[in-house]
Amino acid sequence: MAETSIEWTDATWNPVAGCTIVTAGCTNCYAMRMAARLEAMDVEKYEGLTRKSGGRAVWTGKVRLDHASLDAPIAWKKPRKIFVNSMSDLFHEDVPADFIELVWQTMAATPRHTYQILTKRPERMAEVLRESRFRILPNVWLGTSVEDDRVLERLDHLRLVPAAVRFVSFEPLLGSVAGADLAGIHWSIVGGESGPKARPMQEEWVEEIREACDRHGAAFFFKQWGGRNKKAAGRTYLGRTWDHLPALSM
Repeated sequence: MAETSIEWTDATWNPVAGCTIVTAGCTNCYAMRMAARLEAMDVEKYEGLTRKSGGRAVWTGKVRLDHASLDAPIAWKKPRKIFVNSMSDLFHEDVPADFIELVWQTMAATPRHTYQILTKRPERMAEVLRESRFRILPNVWLGTSVEDDRVLERLDHLRLVPAAVRFVSFEPLLGSVAGADLAGIHWSIVGGESGPKARPMQEEWVEEIREACDRHGAAFFFKQWGGRNKKAAGRTYLGRTWDHLPALSM
């Protein structure tokens, strides 16, 4: 387990490492930078997962399964919100369904924890989880990332996923998503991109999402404005913080 400063979770668990760039939201992915640092520290799990391109680290497309970490949450006695695979995508095309099933078994065995799984591949998530060997777990929240209106179809795929809670991360929010249909979505996270090459987020884009949450009864969580110095930019919106979570009865 790794404790984390991510505002909407408590810890991260990474039974998979490595990924592939798919859309604009991946361009400045923090996990690529972190994987490169870990490789430089001789952490074997991250060896060969990134390469240098244009002076920065980018994914090579290689994915590594970490069987040794599968049982890790069983030893964590204190209940936590756990972000699954902050350094990868559990539903990457190179992660076998049999391995995903092992992750499911660990989550089923630890109902004291709440697991949050975020993917940029909700179509595969829906395909895999409709198999009879995967049951809906009340402590597992399933989500997708949407950075702009070019990938709004991910929400349609997410609605097909059998889940107790469905959520969307509009982070990094790179453009208007005024057409986002949040029907069947229980929680929305909104955040601007952070880091040295951060692309700006407009306030009107945030308001479009907040209003959509109001219309559809989805919880609204404002994570950050982002920018080169995200702490300086802060995370207040309309004069307050928004830390709403989905209703557990959903």
